[in-house]
Amino acid sequence: MITAAFRNLGARTLAALGGVGRAHLLMFRLLAGLLRVLAQPRYIIQQLYAVGVLSLVIIVVSGLFVGMVLALQGYYTLVDFGAAESVGVLVALSLLRELGPVVTALLFAGRAGSSLTAEVGLMKATEQLSSMEMMAVDPELRVIAPRFLACVVAVPLLAGIFSLVGIYGGYLVSVGLIGLDGGAYWGNMQSAVSFSDDVLNGVIKSVVFGIVVGWIALYKGYEAVPTSEGVSRATTHGVVHASLAVLGLDFLLTALMFD
Repeated sequence: MITAAFRNLGARTLAALGGVGRAHLLMFRLLAGLLRVLAQPRYIIQQLYAVGVLSLVIIVVSGLFVGMVLALQGYYTLVDFGAAESVGVLVALSLLRELGPVVTALLFAGRAGSSLTAEVGLMKATEQLSSMEMMAVDPELRVIAPRFLACVVAVPLLAGIFSLVGIYGGYLVSVGLIGLDGGAYWGNMQSAVSFSDDVLNGVIKSVVFGIVVGWIALYKGYEAVPTSEGVSRATTHGVVHASLAVLGLDFLLTALMFD
């Protein structure tokens, strides 16, 4: 029994390492064909609409509520220290540094990432990818690369929208509900938020998260077992792995950026 357990563990480890290797090979091939994909921007624009524009509603609604909750919780904490006027600073820094990029990436993985995995997996199951190869069309450049680039572009834009809407939601609660001074809300925020340290680092995080979420989602779909059960399993794994990767990378990037 012990021998069988070690054999099973070794097989799973080798399978996992093989998957990591194939994922990196896919990334290398995508980077190698990047210029050919950029020469056909209409494919990228189509995917930008699918993964970016169609995700706007969930991003805007989530950003508004997250900003409102941040303002409420921030006020309840800061008022005990006589610093209630700093609610705007708390909301802005929390959104720009952490919650904007991270929550956007998690929502993107759940909404657009799962859709990409299922779409590519279904194309594989119905042999559409094989048909492209038979017609001398590279499915990695025609199907995978435009979707990957759309993810890299869409996530930073959505994260920016999420943060802006969240800051406005914090303003609605702070000024409209709690009764704080609106000038102090915006003034303290402008004096405390740094473009290079806060805004730019948040954008860098979003770009990294867009790369990781798009990469994992598309790889899972491309390597899915071509059955309905295989596509379903790949979609679930794609969302879980992408979410865990975002959270782990967020810790690493935060430690490097904000020491």
